[in-house]
Amino acid sequence: MYVKTATRRTKDGQEIRYLQLAHNEWDADAQRSRTKVLHSFGRADQLDRAAIERLVVSLGRLLDPDRAAVLSAPAGLEFLEARPLGGTHMLDGLWRRLGIDATMKRLLAGRRMDARAERTLFALVANRALAPSSKPAATEWINSDVHIDGLTVIDEQACHRAMDWLAEIEPVLAKDVYFQVTDLLNLEVDLIFFDTTSTYFETDQADEPVARDERGRLLDQPAGPSATGDDNPDGAGEKVKLRGFRSYGKSKDSRPDLPQVVVGMAVTRDGIPVRVWSWPGATGDSALIRQVRDDLREWTLSKVIYVADRGFSSATNRKALMQGGTGYIIGEKLRSGTAEAKTALSRQGRYATVADNLQVKEVKIGSADRFIICYNPDQAVRDAAVREQLISQLTEMIDGTDTLSRTKRAELAGVISTKPGLHRFLRQTPGGLLRVDRAKIERETNLDGKYLLRCSDPSLSPEDVALGYKQLLQVERGWRDMKSIIDLRPVYHRREDRIRAHVLLCWLALLLIRVAENATGQTWTTLRAELQRLHVIAYTGPSGTFRQSTELTKPQRDLFTALDVPAPKKILDLAVAD
Repeated sequence: MYVKTATRRTKDGQEIRYLQLAHNEWDADAQRSRTKVLHSFGRADQLDRAAIERLVVSLGRLLDPDRAAVLSAPAGLEFLEARPLGGTHMLDGLWRRLGIDATMKRLLAGRRMDARAERTLFALVANRALAPSSKPAATEWINSDVHIDGLTVIDEQACHRAMDWLAEIEPVLAKDVYFQVTDLLNLEVDLIFFDTTSTYFETDQADEPVARDERGRLLDQPAGPSATGDDNPDGAGEKVKLRGFRSYGKSKDSRPDLPQVVVGMAVTRDGIPVRVWSWPGATGDSALIRQVRDDLREWTLSKVIYVADRGFSSATNRKALMQGGTGYIIGEKLRSGTAEAKTALSRQGRYATVADNLQVKEVKIGSADRFIICYNPDQAVRDAAVREQLISQLTEMIDGTDTLSRTKRAELAGVISTKPGLHRFLRQTPGGLLRVDRAKIERETNLDGKYLLRCSDPSLSPEDVALGYKQLLQVERGWRDMKSIIDLRPVYHRREDRIRAHVLLCWLALLLIRVAENATGQTWTTLRAELQRLHVIAYTGPSGTFRQSTELTKPQRDLFTALDVPAPKKILDLAVAD
């Protein structure tokens, strides 16, 4: 296929040139090639050049950027390379809008460090958001596969030094980022959602226990006779603990065979992650929210209600969260909860329907706390279906066991005890017979679709309490994205400070992703795919080398506008030859 020129002469002898899109076809009968005109562009002197340019750009999208750049290179210039630009340019724009670069540069002042540390950390954050990989692979990605403003070549050691510095400045950086984000985005920060997860390491060797304080921080002095490996649930005094950072614990990744660390995250009602924490892998959840409360209190926030799941509902935690005028909304355990919870569930009353088919009612039991029972009819149907399936499976397992010996029945009961869902409904008679516990089924039926909330704030309506707790899903969504999009796990670092820095890089990547999603209303997967189609092309010639960005599509332009990020310049770099 090619552009053909046809010439015609007018009556007055003037020569007119016409441009046509043509290609040659083989005529089998005539045994010769014939020219077939596919489209006529009209007179050459009246050509709609803007329309031709749009056609070329449109056809160029069907090709790989590298190949399109080679074919469209201006005369006398040699194509060098093409790299994705859109994703890093957008993330860099948000990085600067949120003042992260300014904070890091301020903290760099007067330090004997590479001045590119801020750029290096941005590049590592962009890698987590766009193409998560190990640090050696991330270094290669930065050097060869992407365009990052202000950073051309970097080595792995520079990345590690920048990470070490990030772990050092985290308290100041987190505070500055929080106030920049809330002010710039005008966030409503009356609810802080907190939850934890765990992330594992591809090694079968845990770290050696070392002396730590209650918050899992390393202590300078060795552990003395008072050192203990137990938690201090009452929070009385600072006990020295012997813990390795990478250690075995209750895994939330279903990998109890691997060492892990515990990671906590605080999120606003808008889904913006404002801070993360890292603790040794054997740390229990119950005491962690007190540290979160103390750390965020240093930010001198206005009144904040902390929202947390059932793992944080101890009396010590509730007392700590009430200090300084703050409060809490905490899920309460239903099956093995407090006497107050059992009393609340036994009280009668009418439910009021709120959003998303959720029904709520407040129960007065004389406690300083308020108790709100939430009921979801759809969830009740699902709970009943799951229970029926479990009971059917249990019945099949114990059917006919009366004829077995007592020893065999005890062995089967031991097997069932390893399956919590089935064991919940198993009852053993004094004679050792295995039965389905009908009384337990009746009690469980009364809990279908229900969960119980404990709230300390008297001003919130029951509806606000229920909907606020439901937004705890924002944290769970954050964990899903941290693990599936940003690749928090598995972690390949060995040193504790590097592990903490890795978690911080993932947090900063999630922060930029959430800001982008909230501003555009699109998922990160969609945003990333569209933006990564924007490339920077490098050419060289007798006069020098230059880099230029490809043409913006309308969707790309709309995204930059929504994010309040300037579109990239046409010419990004120009080096004139000597």
